[in-house]
Amino acid sequence: MKVLKFGGTSVGSIESLKNVKSIVESINGPAVVIVSALGGLTDRLIATAKTAAANDLTYLEEVEAMTERHLNIIDNVIDECNRRDVKDTVLSLLSNLKRMYDGVYLIRHLPQMTLDIIVSYGERMSSVIVAAMIKGGSRHDSLKFVKTEKWYDKNIADQKLTTHLIKEEFSKPFDKAIVPGFISTDCKTGDITNLGRGGSDFTAALVAAALDAEILEIWTDVDGFLSADPRIVSDAILVPHMTFIESMELCSFGAKVIYPPTIYPVFHKNIPIRILNTFNPSAKGTLITDSSCEGDLNVKGISAIRDTTLFHLGGNISGKLKNTVSRTFNALAKKGVKVFNVTRNDEKSGMSFAVAKADADVTYDLLCREFAPELSKGSLSLPERIDNVATIAVVGENMKYNSRLGARIRHTLSRDGINVEGHSEGASDTTMAYVVDSSKVDDALRHIHTLVF
Repeated sequence: MKVLKFGGTSVGSIESLKNVKSIVESINGPAVVIVSALGGLTDRLIATAKTAAANDLTYLEEVEAMTERHLNIIDNVIDECNRRDVKDTVLSLLSNLKRMYDGVYLIRHLPQMTLDIIVSYGERMSSVIVAAMIKGGSRHDSLKFVKTEKWYDKNIADQKLTTHLIKEEFSKPFDKAIVPGFISTDCKTGDITNLGRGGSDFTAALVAAALDAEILEIWTDVDGFLSADPRIVSDAILVPHMTFIESMELCSFGAKVIYPPTIYPVFHKNIPIRILNTFNPSAKGTLITDSSCEGDLNVKGISAIRDTTLFHLGGNISGKLKNTVSRTFNALAKKGVKVFNVTRNDEKSGMSFAVAKADADVTYDLLCREFAPELSKGSLSLPERIDNVATIAVVGENMKYNSRLGARIRHTLSRDGINVEGHSEGASDTTMAYVVDSSKVDDALRHIHTLVF
């Protein structure tokens, strides 16, 4: 049994939906198909909610545009005998959505709970269309079996309960089960929630792991993992195989092929992932498994997070570095701040790390609160920050032991006038990281790619 996930671009147009139909109907045996909202719709749902909250009546025009888009797709991908029923279902959902927007407009306020309900309509509508489009298709409502729980101020998957409910949902024979991705409900209150960015990938992974699928296929708009972003590096190559860890590292550092948490449920079950192209189904794609294969590339790829801020926490922390690192990372983790661990290139004592620019202010405040006693005594200095930098990752097998490559990368960047503000070599088995000025990141990516590929 296979689990397939189709992202927004794969279900975003009449052409792509017809490709989805062909791909799914060609599978012999049962399959679970996870679908995202129509391409770009989630962002539009959010923007329209904010328009309504601002007491701007143009939200009505947006609802009308969404309606026209969905009805046009239905007219072109659904058989005439089923078209009326599908339209009635989707129009009912759109009517409920409009009432949500009307309420937001009237009270001029957009609570998070309301926004969660609003964005759920994207997957609810797309899954209705896809289920009716595919021969043997049946819709299974993920609001009934994907459950979340509160962790601080975030909704995270309750994996134990979700696994149990998925097994229960799919205990009876099925052919092609269509499941809306991303959306979920709170395990205690039943309120509609969602799995956040990349949530449809995560839904697919949870289903694949619970049902012990033979493979998880992620269908997107690229042929697989490339060695770099082809919009920047014109000679980027397809990477035919990589490990779970390597794929997680690349995506954590900016590659947008797959969402990193997706990999954990299938990683623990040793279920392979294949990245495939909806628009080029004959391409072999990239296979992701638990271990390397003979003939693998030594370096699997380079990627970058552009908007990052480098922090340095200095002072007298000799003999206390481990404790300082632990306190820092724990404080940031509780607020959902992801840390890219790097080392400054200067001789200052202390610790350095990078975070996303969007998290820079909260990071500074958290550091000041966490280390208030040390700051008041003067044993630590106020955190330093360098804004407008980018963090580049070079990912591959046994990078921890490839000090020669690290030296060559730094020499190449320096030779070409690109200053390395900080780097991490040897802290990870699979990743070397370099912090450079944001204005130089494209040049740095090209220079590194030329060096290693």
